[in-house]
Amino acid sequence: MNNEELKQIIEAVLFATDEPLSMNRLMSLFPEDSNPGRDAIKQAIAAIQEDYKNRSLELKEVGSGYRFQVKQDYAHWSAKLWEERPARYSRATLETLALIAYRQPITRGEIEEVRGVSVSSQIIKSLMERDWIKVVGHRDVPGKPALYATTREFLDYFNLKGLDELPTLAELRDIDAINAELELTMPPEETPPSPDVAPNDLESVAQPDPEHDEPNLDSHAETNQAKQSPVATLENEAVIEEPLTAEN
Repeated sequence: MNNEELKQIIEAVLFATDEPLSMNRLMSLFPEDSNPGRDAIKQAIAAIQEDYKNRSLELKEVGSGYRFQVKQDYAHWSAKLWEERPARYSRATLETLALIAYRQPITRGEIEEVRGVSVSSQIIKSLMERDWIKVVGHRDVPGKPALYATTREFLDYFNLKGLDELPTLAELRDIDAINAELELTMPPEETPPSPDVAPNDLESVAQPDPEHDEPNLDSHAETNQAKQSPVATLENEAVIEEPLTAEN
């Protein structure tokens, strides 16, 4: 097959799928005797990306592979098609997610040590239910606490190819910026203070230790509903020692 035909095939299957397709998955679509090969498919993808350069759609590579999505400039228009608003996450949830992204693998106890407050089980549960984090092992210490890390779904949702695309700590700003853009609502998830704590002391109990407070994620995220619908773009996580990249 010629390059133009290959480009049209790749474009068609990426439009038809409801999830990102990895390079290996794209190659598996062709029979062995007529497989165009990895390089030819990459060239076809690059040609498609060039074709859509001045369009409202783009062919984007994220953690799980390639997908078509609405460009960020038009994401707020396509988001109007979905009446249901995304859940709103508390500061505690976003700080916990940021710590896992920055310091993975990390235990719940290590998160609590940095934040200075207990981490509610509901926070961990909600992040795992969204498939943003997963257990990747256990720390070799008494009790064998679980080690948490981010997932490919995390990368896909926040429109990232790999963790190396997350902003550096110096680029991160206020955690409230995430709430403003993600428009997320969940009830407060902090562990209630001990009953013997006086009301006037509540504020001090809830505050993280300033000496250990972790910088928070900044967000460029739009809702990721338009190809789920992939309109999402949070280009905002953290750099990690071993970047997770898309399967090639």
